[in-house]
Amino acid sequence: MPLGLGRRKKPPPLVENEEGAGGRGGAPGEAGGAAGGAGGAAPPPAALRPRLVFHTQLAHGSPTGRVEGFSNVRELYGKIGEAFGIPPSEVLFCTLNTPQVDMEKLLGGQIGLEDFIFAHTRGRQKDVQVLKSEEALGLTITDNGAGYAFIKRIREGSVMARTPQVEVGDVLEALDGQSLVGARHFEVARRLQELPRGHRFRLSLTEPRRAWEGIGPRSGGSRGAAPQGGWGSRGTLRLRSRGPATLQEQPSAFEERAVAKVDDLLESYMGIRDSELAATMVELGRDARDPDALAEALDSQLGDFAFPDEFVFDVWGAIGDAKAGRC
Repeated sequence: MPLGLGRRKKPPPLVENEEGAGGRGGAPGEAGGAAGGAGGAAPPPAALRPRLVFHTQLAHGSPTGRVEGFSNVRELYGKIGEAFGIPPSEVLFCTLNTPQVDMEKLLGGQIGLEDFIFAHTRGRQKDVQVLKSEEALGLTITDNGAGYAFIKRIREGSVMARTPQVEVGDVLEALDGQSLVGARHFEVARRLQELPRGHRFRLSLTEPRRAWEGIGPRSGGSRGAAPQGGWGSRGTLRLRSRGPATLQEQPSAFEERAVAKVDDLLESYMGIRDSELAATMVELGRDARDPDALAEALDSQLGDFAFPDEFVFDVWGAIGDAKAGRC
């Protein structure tokens, strides 16, 4: 579908337009799942697949377990559940190399072969009443790739920053009694944005269990088990929401720059962060010959998002800037 100047209008940011006039920080985000991501090729025969084993612990404290044989975040949570004898639904999200609720260390679409996985599980549940006194609530939302949307960032001075019961890492369970479990991050963001100004609403939240707050990030030492075949410890396991996981070398400087920039654009336009979605868009944009081709590819692979024209042009520009080393 070619781009049409009147095809879509740029919507207001769904939950926030954090630092919209300037640069935005942010880590590889989310955990997990770009909706409708590009499908992978058929997996190789089992005898040819490298055996990857990762070490893991529960973030609030546990013995060390081992997980292997997963292709996406949902399967990883199942393996973690098996390792510790808990339901997979108890896992809210994972961080890499730190047990702290550190949004800069979220497990997203890639895991380094030496990364140590910490699983954050369900903690205290709480209900809060919030008055939407401003158009933007000040939230950035991501999701875990397995049915939970949670808070990635709270903008300083915002409505939510003035609601002390709400914290980074809290899972959004229900809005005014209607379940949010199973909704994608962009769907949750849209529902919050659509609440009228002046409306008082109720959020049901679950916070992650905390115990090891004083323990810093891990550095050095043996963590994951690198596969045979020349990948070495600098390889990564790329998780995909569709198709098998794949082994890759570390992302190139171009890929890291482009994914970070597109993730920033997702936050600016939609109030979400999703590194797997950003990586998928970079893959599509690298092969697209012009913005019209990128728009067609996005509509085909990620049509649920209904990206506006301005966003598509900005993504095209961001990928071009990353290729040229301008960002």
